[in-house]
Amino acid sequence: MQDSSPAAAPEPIPTIDTTVPHSARFWDYLLGGKDNYPVDREVGDQVLRIDPDLRDAARADRGFLVRAVRYLVGEAGIRQLLDIGTGLPTANNTHQVAQATAPECRIVYVDNDPLVLVHARALLTSTPEGTTEYLNADVRDPDAILQAATRTLDFTRPVALMLLGIINYIPDTVRAHAVVDRLLDALPPGSYLALSHPTAEIHGAAVEASMRRWNESGAAPIRTRSREELLRFFDGLELLEPGVVSCSLWRPAPSDLGTQAAVHQYGAVARKP
Repeated sequence: MQDSSPAAAPEPIPTIDTTVPHSARFWDYLLGGKDNYPVDREVGDQVLRIDPDLRDAARADRGFLVRAVRYLVGEAGIRQLLDIGTGLPTANNTHQVAQATAPECRIVYVDNDPLVLVHARALLTSTPEGTTEYLNADVRDPDAILQAATRTLDFTRPVALMLLGIINYIPDTVRAHAVVDRLLDALPPGSYLALSHPTAEIHGAAVEASMRRWNESGAAPIRTRSREELLRFFDGLELLEPGVVSCSLWRPAPSDLGTQAAVHQYGAVARKP
């Protein structure tokens, strides 16, 4: 991992709490990863018994990330990405997809799980031409994120803001809008927002029941939002086609046409005019 500040020192690694599930480790388990603990797997198995389609939603969200980043870098010409709620490194991370198209891309990852911090330092390495940085910060503190991200990103040039599966961890809608608006306000015209979020408008009863089980586990609470609620996060932006849709149905690859089923995770991309 490269750092754009010459004298930057590694942050101390906080203690990892293995008694309470964490979203990054839980998501890692859904995706078949190994970076999780018994508490994450226990809740994961309980949730999957209630909502067996959750694994499909997790995979569809990862596929959405790949297609969105390829569009942003390959077609929209974006060279800077701020990925908040990145989760544990796995295949097809944002910087890998972006730098495969444009090696000079600069990426800042943000998460607040100590295990993510450990793996990010080891695995989120950049191309020589670009930069990959990791911030240990909370999405609910956008000012701290923006201040630290200026070490790597130039906010006078367009930035792609990636909020995949993270705003659902801000249950209060007023606060959620305040966070997204603050982040977008810091970005210049020509920037983009890519957002994904769980919904109960697809497989509703199972989704709501599985989220209740998650919220009872002691982990950070989560909530669903409807398509109409999600559209409000894109107010004032130019929403790209096909709009807010199931992640699996957002610009699927030609080879996937006719084979994709809707999952209970919406996704969309929009441009800041």
